[in-house]
Amino acid sequence: MLLQGKTVLITGASAGIGRATAVAAARHGADVALNYLGDPAGAESAVREIEAMGRRALALPGDVAEPATATAFVEAATEALGRVDVFVNNAGICPFHAFLDMPTEVLERTLRVNLHGAFHMVQAAANQMVRQGGGGAIVAVSSISALVGGEFQTHYTPTKAGVHSLMQSAAIALGRHGIRCNSVMPGTILTDINKEDLGREDGKRAAMEARIPLGRLGEPEDLAGPILFLASDLARYVTGAALLVDGGMFVNLQ
Repeated sequence: MLLQGKTVLITGASAGIGRATAVAAARHGADVALNYLGDPAGAESAVREIEAMGRRALALPGDVAEPATATAFVEAATEALGRVDVFVNNAGICPFHAFLDMPTEVLERTLRVNLHGAFHMVQAAANQMVRQGGGGAIVAVSSISALVGGEFQTHYTPTKAGVHSLMQSAAIALGRHGIRCNSVMPGTILTDINKEDLGREDGKRAAMEARIPLGRLGEPEDLAGPILFLASDLARYVTGAALLVDGGMFVNLQ
């Protein structure tokens, strides 16, 4: 019960890594507030699953690209659940596109969701943690893409490097308040964000699996444990760090 009695807020939590983390947090004793966009059925299903464990849960719609969403999410979650102990910044998009003809609107939307959204959400959560006292933990979902390039991800990889950098700087800014800030860097995880790309008939999925020492692509549940570890008191002296969760892909890129 790593998060017994804690309150956890998660963005992008109606599916994928966000949902898996929300359910795992409840399993470890936390009440959970879920932010989502465009998938009310998935969010409501996650709430029902969490409530079935005897924990409190609520789902709040909102586009993280809009700064006002951050304030609204944190305020509503705090009113319903009492406080914010853990914040997980997970929401993100990756509309794969070639570099030379990248439309400005694709670049701007990716920046606003992945990087600007992370900034505003983390800032809102941190302000609530400071107001209530007692410290807290912030975990951001970065990516292995913060460390390596991608031909069709020239708009995406900079945002994930930025999320990691945000956690490093926030760790310095918030340490005096007892707030720890870390990131996880997933490798290739099977989620809605890449199912079309990995479903191509050119053998891309098999080629990627062959480069992973553990022999398989990741699943959303593979991230839940590392995120909960960083959010828990087991990591009470860990801040400003990044944890690769990639099945060994990065060390095998040679």
